[in-house]
Amino acid sequence: MPHAPPLGALLHRYSAGSALTCEPVEEGLLNRGYRLRTTRGRYFLKHHFDPDTADPASIARQHRATERLADLGVPVAPPLPGRDGRTVAVVGGHAYALHPWIEGRHRHGSQLTPGQCGRLGALLGVVHASLEHVMRTPAGQPPPGRGERVPPAREPERTTPTGRGARAERAPHPQHTPPSEAICPAAGPVPPAASSVHATRATPAGPADPPPRAEPAPPGAPAAPFESAAPFTPTAPGRSDAPAPSPDPADTFVLIDDLLGRVRRHRPADSFDELARHRLLERRGLLERHADRRPPHGGPVGWVHGDFHPFNLLYRGDAPAAIVDWDRLGVQPRAEEAVRAAAIFFVRPDGTLDLPKTRQYARAYRRAAGASPRELAAAVHRVWWERLNDFWMLRWHYERGDTRADSQFPASSALAVWWTREYDAVCGAFTD
Repeated sequence: MPHAPPLGALLHRYSAGSALTCEPVEEGLLNRGYRLRTTRGRYFLKHHFDPDTADPASIARQHRATERLADLGVPVAPPLPGRDGRTVAVVGGHAYALHPWIEGRHRHGSQLTPGQCGRLGALLGVVHASLEHVMRTPAGQPPPGRGERVPPAREPERTTPTGRGARAERAPHPQHTPPSEAICPAAGPVPPAASSVHATRATPAGPADPPPRAEPAPPGAPAAPFESAAPFTPTAPGRSDAPAPSPDPADTFVLIDDLLGRVRRHRPADSFDELARHRLLERRGLLERHADRRPPHGGPVGWVHGDFHPFNLLYRGDAPAAIVDWDRLGVQPRAEEAVRAAAIFFVRPDGTLDLPKTRQYARAYRRAAGASPRELAAAVHRVWWERLNDFWMLRWHYERGDTRADSQFPASSALAVWWTREYDAVCGAFTD
């Protein structure tokens, strides 16, 4: 077995019995996982391998957050404590965590009914509202008891309902609309913002959007074994509530030229090279036409899962059983995570979004998270812009020789083009 974990030392730390079988779960894009059966039960062993997310103190902080979310009744799979009470074990300089094995399967949006799409949106809204509570609660103060209602992250802004008949007055396509008025026809101009893996994956590829990079450890931070449990703190060191700037198209043009050169030099040329060249040229043209549409900032920020997509959500029957892989837990614009997740759950193979299901999902999310239509509208605009400037799948293919995301590139690259053409309809699905 490649990268075999040190089972003897780990199981001793967790008092988990003796190993009977240990099988690698198909790898995702970041870390390694193992389906483990011992004389005391079944477990999921996670090797925090990715250097950007493998800091033991950060892992322990994620563990404390999931423990508190579990106390609120959010479907998560908190880690098991070792003999010493710690949930992170460092052996040979590598960090590991042991979780209960959760039976379940991953479900794409095409496998969900409209009602289940609504429940999916409500679940993410509850996650955001609950995180806002547990991560802002001072250390030593317990969160609400299991089942106690967590208030929305903030009260939704009251807006005048927009009936179907009013859609005839929607704003024109963004390329014909002044930047200050083209965020979304349903919401109007947006003011400046306030400052698993526990089951076998259906595919080794990960989300259709690259997760934001985690904050690296400060210079000089020790890489020694984790000797004491990190205290739970309401905020993460080094993180800022300031949203990240949107991509600069000037930088994207440089990247497109570089990737086009790599495509030309790739031998032997194949169908992927042909599609990549077509999409790069197409995207350059779109950016030239929409360069003045760059959003100036992100929306209201809050604590988010950071990587919410079908391969990080397990279903048992029709109900979510566990949200897994909290490696990207951090402070980001909340509504943008909701939009990114929808763009992954509800994208069709031809690169279009299932807008009726997206609408069910977004309505439920807004109610559960206390998010206003304007907040969703701004998030739609920002994520659309990100998609226009994003080439992470091609960079992995041509710069790193990593082809695990190649199968997602056709739909993902087509979505950016379709989204630009159907901007109003997409925005309406998130705000109606």
